[in-house]
Amino acid sequence: MDLLANDFPSVILAERAAPCLSLYQRTYRRHPENLQDPIRFSNLVRELAQSLQQKYPDREIKPLLAPLHALAEDAGFWNHTLDGLAVLAAPDFFRVYRLQRPVVDLAVVADSFHTKPLLRIMQSADRYQVLGLNRHEARLFEGNRDHLDEIELAPDVPRTLADAVDRDFERDPAMRTYGRIKQEMGRHGASDVKQDGIQADTERFFRAVDRGVLEHHSRPSGLPLLLATLPEHHHLFRDISRNPNLLAAGIDVFAGDLTLDVLCKRAWEQVQPNYLERLAGLVDRFHAASHRDQASDDLAESAKAAVAGRIHTLLLEAERQIPGRIDAASGEITLGELADPETDDLLDDLGERVLATGGEVVMVPAERMPTRTGLAAIYRF
Repeated sequence: MDLLANDFPSVILAERAAPCLSLYQRTYRRHPENLQDPIRFSNLVRELAQSLQQKYPDREIKPLLAPLHALAEDAGFWNHTLDGLAVLAAPDFFRVYRLQRPVVDLAVVADSFHTKPLLRIMQSADRYQVLGLNRHEARLFEGNRDHLDEIELAPDVPRTLADAVDRDFERDPAMRTYGRIKQEMGRHGASDVKQDGIQADTERFFRAVDRGVLEHHSRPSGLPLLLATLPEHHHLFRDISRNPNLLAAGIDVFAGDLTLDVLCKRAWEQVQPNYLERLAGLVDRFHAASHRDQASDDLAESAKAAVAGRIHTLLLEAERQIPGRIDAASGEITLGELADPETDDLLDDLGERVLATGGEVVMVPAERMPTRTGLAAIYRF
């Protein structure tokens, strides 16, 4: 399964050869609600096909739709859905993302991907990751205040102690402090393994996990990381960790020993203070920049600043929509009606342009926004 955190925004916002297919669908986690998910998906694929037939010949349509038809028939996939689904397809490009928040059903064929639902999900300020760790296993979870799900570790991240020890052994046999741990454990039992050898391999495992999670998960996502492990392992991991996303707070139990619902509840209790502190800091920055005339809550002014690459940080009201379009060259805005299929959401367009110029976008609940216009832009200059 593709990881949205690794692809957004650089891969998803990159220019692609047309046609670009975007499919969004609300899905359900449990039976019997999820029985209709593949049927509704096939209906959305049919809508894509009808749109394609108006402009493209069959020889171009069939290869584009082939992976979507295959996904529709993949029973294993539909047995493990979350709250939403995003599928992006173009010539030589295909991505499928399970989403932890519902989306409105939508099938769009255009010259670029429709990314607004992903923008709203990926830039929400309540997202975080949890690293579950013990001496023998590492697991990674990602979620928000409402849901937490396990995600697959990148191939370069060791999942078990044996993975890390075997990799080090292959690189440098002299690094091993005792025989292969899997063989020793199997022949003699844990009691025969020296304590110093266990400690050395545990530290080696933790270092490899920290390095891999930082490179393949924390840096690409930018999400805060919560450690869920036994008390005796917290000190060791924090001593060796170089991950700046690692929170001071933690959970004193291995994540794998808790249900997802309990883990989510306990994780959010620890993450929420960091979430509130971050939002308060962003609001303070906006007010301070406003006093220096380096911030704005005006949509027209902010649109021109975004096109010029002047916005460093943009706060957007999470559920607010302002129908219209932004001229890509001038930044001029044109208001419209959301019922018009040619009309976008100005706030989402604004967010995309800020991301495209290296700025930061944060989706904020209405009650914590410092303005009443739906946006708060902090300028670089």
